[in-house]
Amino acid sequence: MDTNQIKRDLFEELKAHLSQKEITLLVGPRQVGKTTLLCILENDLKSRGSKTIFLNLDVEQDRQFFVSQKALIQQIQLSLGTSGGYVFIDEAQRKEDAGRFFKGIYDMNLPYKFILSGSGSLELKEKIHESMAGRKRIFELMPVSFKEFAAFKTSYKYGDKLIDILRQDTLQTSALLEEYLRFGGYPQVIIASTEEEKWKIINEIYQSYLMRDISFLLGVEKTDAFANLMRLLANQVGNLAAVSELASALGVSAPTIKNYLWYLEKTYIIRRVSPYFKNARKEVAKMPVFYFHDLGMRNFAARLSTAGHPADGFLFENFIFLLLYDKLGVYADRLHFWRSKSGAEVDFIVDTGGGNAPLPIEVKYGSLRKPVIGKSFHSFIERYHPGRAHIVTKEYANETTIGATKVYFTPFYEIPFLTPS
Repeated sequence: MDTNQIKRDLFEELKAHLSQKEITLLVGPRQVGKTTLLCILENDLKSRGSKTIFLNLDVEQDRQFFVSQKALIQQIQLSLGTSGGYVFIDEAQRKEDAGRFFKGIYDMNLPYKFILSGSGSLELKEKIHESMAGRKRIFELMPVSFKEFAAFKTSYKYGDKLIDILRQDTLQTSALLEEYLRFGGYPQVIIASTEEEKWKIINEIYQSYLMRDISFLLGVEKTDAFANLMRLLANQVGNLAAVSELASALGVSAPTIKNYLWYLEKTYIIRRVSPYFKNARKEVAKMPVFYFHDLGMRNFAARLSTAGHPADGFLFENFIFLLLYDKLGVYADRLHFWRSKSGAEVDFIVDTGGGNAPLPIEVKYGSLRKPVIGKSFHSFIERYHPGRAHIVTKEYANETTIGATKVYFTPFYEIPFLTPS
């Protein structure tokens, strides 16, 4: 394997879906490795004797095959024959009215498996969803997770024993955490050898996003206001985000702020987390909080891309959000926060569904030497009586009880390996 190739956990899911007739649709932010993943998937198929064709709508020579459905089918048949094969189409969002175009081809019941990819849910997921209902399955590739990052950084030497190494080698684990907190999970950033090069790559991704996606694709002319919104959000991750306050601070209208937030979410820059409540009279139910999908992007947007920038509790909280988001997968919408009008708050609440008690998760960035539990966490447990609760720490591990609730002090590196209980 290429020493600069980062293994992605999503690969096995994509590979398993190749046997399904429905279209495999891979979406996600720019520069997270979608094209690379498709190429690896294609090479795996070729190694097993399968016929493939790879077309990229960003390549001028390939665009000629998409002038009509007939032209594309003719090219596929010329390359693969008429007995079947695998058709990879990268940057599929470049095709105007892509949903209707590929729906028509799918409905022809041709003997080919289609694997499509493109940047941003706004371009692919949103536009294609309606017209291709029941004809595709969406896979989201996000920046490299901490688990994937740690495995790569330790040269894949430990396999399924990685968690044991993270537990035992506290100095190495702390160094991995510090690097990930500062630079995030864009593959090119991880592979870059110097801090200067890492920040340069993040800057290029950031500028490309503003100029290509926001200014051109979305037609947002005031990119300075948009960038300032990103900066404000980056400096208040995990805090309640009031549209009226953001609008006042930036000198733009509330509807504009709402549109910008929608753009940021649909292009995988931020993720909205809504409040958890059962009694709307006692708990705040209107304002969400936002977290960034990539910590390097968050730090750059917050203008914290300096050599000596220390991590803080809010950055660590955003990091824990990413671990939970990745762990929950298709159930990520069950992740909430809790704020009561009396001022009590818990960082994360997982709605376990089925009428079961919610799972509260508090984040503690400071060093702990004993099992300290705050009043707000106590308050939530006493109100909802969950069977278990977690306080996520940098390295402290312990457990205690509050009534019938088992409270686990869980080091952050345990989260990707936790199993439901």
